[in-house]
Amino acid sequence: MTPLLFLHGVGGGHHAWERQLPFFAGRGYASHAWDQPGYGHSPTVEPYDLEQVCASLRRLIESLASGPVVLVGHSMGGFIAQETYARHRQLIRALALCFTSPAFGAGGEFAKQFMAARIDPLDQGKTMAEIAAQLIPAMGSNSKLAEQIMAGVPPETYRKAVRLLTTFDRRKELPLIRVPTLLIAGSDDKTAPPPVMERMARKVPGAEYVLLEGCGHLGPMDQPDEFNATLLSFLERHRL
Repeated sequence: MTPLLFLHGVGGGHHAWERQLPFFAGRGYASHAWDQPGYGHSPTVEPYDLEQVCASLRRLIESLASGPVVLVGHSMGGFIAQETYARHRQLIRALALCFTSPAFGAGGEFAKQFMAARIDPLDQGKTMAEIAAQLIPAMGSNSKLAEQIMAGVPPETYRKAVRLLTTFDRRKELPLIRVPTLLIAGSDDKTAPPPVMERMARKVPGAEYVLLEGCGHLGPMDQPDEFNATLLSFLERHRL
């Protein structure tokens, strides 16, 4: 079986995958969840850019010494999965891009609202716990785990990660993806809306698109059973 490597979102960490790791490990998959540089106990990188973050992920994959992996990326993790495929595709057997998009969309109204919602409160002196208490419900989630995880993200790492997002754009590379690819969207997700993910899926050759009904942006935590079943079905059908 192909090892699974789970990549978290901007307010996350490896604990965001607590409902996935034992589920897939129990079905025979070697399952790992990373902390992006600066998160958890993972040392940061300088400059904090896509090249260095993906290089860190490359080193992690190579350290597993088990060949190519399936990257499962949520939100920002979906950005990193796409970017790593573009840079180091020999390390990737398949992609699961979840509640994400092919570009940040800098310059639009969404970008302004996103930056304001995430950076301005820090500038106003709010703690990460206070920001999490407001932001997590706004993303359609009542997950206390998500709030706890986000509260533990170092503010400086959070600033760097948010800025990192604004540099991402792999729209042109979508037709060049040549591995099995699954896209999972949430019907109520305002951060990565279903129409964005549907268009994304149509551009990836042979991609599969699944919509989780009644689901916001934090599907792996809010609808773990449905999320896990969708991912498992994809893995089994492609004999990964």
